[in-house]
Amino acid sequence: MSNKTSATPALPQGVMLNAYPDSIGETMSDIVSLLKRPDFDGVFSMLYVLPTFFHSDLDRGFSIVDYDLNELLVSPQDLDDLKDLEIGLKLDLVLNHLSMNSPQFQDVLKNGDESEYKDFFIDWNAFWGPHGYVAPEGYVVPKQEFLDRLFMRKHSLPILEVRFPDGSEKFYWNTFYQEVTYGEMTPADRARIKALRREETDNIYRLISEAGKNANISKSDLEDLAQRAKDQLRSYTKEIVSIVERNRGYLGQVDLNAECEAVWTFFRETIDKLHGYGAEVVRLDAFAYLHKVPGEVNFFNVPGSWEQLDRLREMADVHGLVLLPEIHSEYGKGLHEELASHGFPIYDFFFPGLVIDAIDRATNRPLLRWIGEIQEKGIRTVNMLGCHDGIPVLDLKGDGGAAGRELLTDAEIEAVIDRIVERGGKLKDIFSVDGKKISYYQVNATFFSALGEDDQRLLLARAIQLFMPGTPQIWYLDLFAGRNDYDAVDKGGAGGGREINRSSLTLADVEERLQWPVVRHQLDLIRLRNNFPAFGGELIIGETEPHLLEMIWRSGEHTATLQADLRDQSFAVRTARAGKEEHNLSFSRSGQPPFPQVA
Repeated sequence: MSNKTSATPALPQGVMLNAYPDSIGETMSDIVSLLKRPDFDGVFSMLYVLPTFFHSDLDRGFSIVDYDLNELLVSPQDLDDLKDLEIGLKLDLVLNHLSMNSPQFQDVLKNGDESEYKDFFIDWNAFWGPHGYVAPEGYVVPKQEFLDRLFMRKHSLPILEVRFPDGSEKFYWNTFYQEVTYGEMTPADRARIKALRREETDNIYRLISEAGKNANISKSDLEDLAQRAKDQLRSYTKEIVSIVERNRGYLGQVDLNAECEAVWTFFRETIDKLHGYGAEVVRLDAFAYLHKVPGEVNFFNVPGSWEQLDRLREMADVHGLVLLPEIHSEYGKGLHEELASHGFPIYDFFFPGLVIDAIDRATNRPLLRWIGEIQEKGIRTVNMLGCHDGIPVLDLKGDGGAAGRELLTDAEIEAVIDRIVERGGKLKDIFSVDGKKISYYQVNATFFSALGEDDQRLLLARAIQLFMPGTPQIWYLDLFAGRNDYDAVDKGGAGGGREINRSSLTLADVEERLQWPVVRHQLDLIRLRNNFPAFGGELIIGETEPHLLEMIWRSGEHTATLQADLRDQSFAVRTARAGKEEHNLSFSRSGQPPFPQVA
């Protein structure tokens, strides 16, 4: 394991908006215009733009073709305007894979083994050849002892069959998405197949005619004739299939070969490019799948994954960029602690489930346990309620008592899942190759719907988030109290669950929702968190009964206090400078100020 513990540069402390370039209006120019409005003055310090920012073709941006600006959605003027607003950027580097439509893979398709990118992607059969057997379909099936350890995101082997222009085929490692399509046949194709069918018919008729001239034809001769006719048909069928296969098209994410130095040159050039766009934070998407070794789990293999992270950090340090590895892992495995000990910030994937649990059960205990760990171990976090993915639940799993690593019990996690599903969420599980469920993974829902579409609950969840340690990241749809989009799920087909929380808002939608109290109050809370100096200091947790919550930030003469009652979700936020009150925001269902005893 790497011994490096030097931290990446400090995470920005301001609040971050998270959206696709076309989440609000039609292009990123509409988001920039929104941020220029007085309603948003001082609300956000950063913008995390998802990777339709670049050229992509699948998985809503995470199948990167190249890292050039997608000028259908983003313009250089947008980037200049963000700099003028002093709003920093967070962008993605998708480490595990590239699109099949990337210049690199297209060069492989065109030139085969003569391509300079021949080793840029993982040839499945070459990787597994010594460690399995060849199936009738032509791909290698790893030995069972290898399959038993292999962590996969699909029900089947993660392979993509690719046909080259010369008719040869290869199988590439494809951890995530793929779509194989067949284009319409050209007039020449249609004419060719028609001609084949005429010739095929004439040949079979000739065979029958010749046989018919022999009056003494036997049963065996007839059977032989039938077989000859079938062989004739089969030979033409192969030609027809060949014509159809030439029209095969692909959308897919081909896994990169991290053993190839050209891949690391590509990473370095991409990091340089992201810095040029103005990125301050780079999210390392799907990082844990990058390092692959036969016989390993191939999810954050060690020590190789640490060595790769150190190599990426050296590239980022040239520009002073913060690297944020995106890794979903069970709490009980302690990977978040290891990342923190190596100086990396982490995504707080535990927080969304913990805050739902705290509000639903009216108890502060699991949430406070996690806050205590963050403080004790100096873990730097980016936290969120909702995001472009679902609400994480796999991350909450403990270690079954092996070392006392537990935030919620299995029964409590299942209860969180059940409540979100009862409120309309869609559960996404992880399956083995043979189709058996291994574990739950996430629940797809907007955070507002996950809380029962209750304004007071959403406001309290937001207030808790803004008082959590770390950098708050705000999903645009949560800010505007978005509800589950079931039509989008239906249109998305079998893999459309995540579309439930990705609805685009028109400018008219935004105008309407800016009048909603739940939106106006969130903006007030976020603006306070983004600007009040106390949040750069020390967090103190008050001693309270389990159904109450008190969080106090103090820096010099500045204090910011959150007091909440988890039973009725009433809460108050107060700030003071040198003992003199500056802000007093109170929220309750009755409209009466909660906690009147506090000065």
